[in-house]
Amino acid sequence: MTPTFRAGAAHVRVPATSANLGPGFDALGLALDLVDDLQACVVDDGLRVEVSGAGEELPRDERHLVVRAMRAAFERLGGQPAGIELTCTNRIPHGRGLGSSAAAIVGGVLLARGLVDGGDELLPDADALALASELEGHPDNVAPALFGGLTVAWLDAARAHAVRLECDARVRPVVFVPPFEASTEQARGLLPASVPHADAAANAGRAALLVAALTSAPEHLLAATGDLLHQQYRAPAMPQSAALVTALRADGLPAVISGAGPTVLVLARDGVEVEKATRFAPEDWRVHELAVLARGGHLVA
Repeated sequence: MTPTFRAGAAHVRVPATSANLGPGFDALGLALDLVDDLQACVVDDGLRVEVSGAGEELPRDERHLVVRAMRAAFERLGGQPAGIELTCTNRIPHGRGLGSSAAAIVGGVLLARGLVDGGDELLPDADALALASELEGHPDNVAPALFGGLTVAWLDAARAHAVRLECDARVRPVVFVPPFEASTEQARGLLPASVPHADAAANAGRAALLVAALTSAPEHLLAATGDLLHQQYRAPAMPQSAALVTALRADGLPAVISGAGPTVLVLARDGVEVEKATRFAPEDWRVHELAVLARGGHLVA
């Protein structure tokens, strides 16, 4: 049955995310207080896309990732509108490992849902997560983008699921954003087909400890962010980022590559560590202290 489209614009706000967090490869993610604002409405015909901020070079046609996510969601909701008008105000840097593509996908899915009468019932959050994960390819970024906070995501029979957890208020993320991009596909291409069993076992223990550290025991974050599964293999693609992680960790700071990089994330535990971390910032890199955002992607009233 063809859906009934709502009059007026839908406004969605979606956060940046940091995935992996060291040992939690393709599973753990954190929502950060840096958001994209997306607005869309159904019009009589055509497609009009406006972009400001990050990603101004992106296509303004059906190739735009938000549009592609909206189209996929409209299909699940019953059919396409006659036309779409979309405005994107992007604050999340692109190609830096801060979940810009996940934000675009989650934002597109939520926009489409918000423009259809009864959209929440037709596409509940569990189905929205599954669709967003299908479009993104894995759920670690889309889960925190949708649910906020700290998320643990997994695939079961190729369908994405996630559990949301509250992050300890003492955790103070600091991101070091370089002036260059990295390719997620290239970073994944550097991963080996297999790893030593001892490394896999160590990583499983650290990932479990990381959940505990982030939710209730941040004093263990340095040990908990140790990784043997992916960062060392990706280092040749981002030597400056890898060197910064090494230097920060040598000084006792829980530093990791954010997502597929090249942004570096420090999970500071107090103001002293925040100030200490910022002294490591390379020239021309931007440093931001970003709170963990408890709320994920949502319609703005």
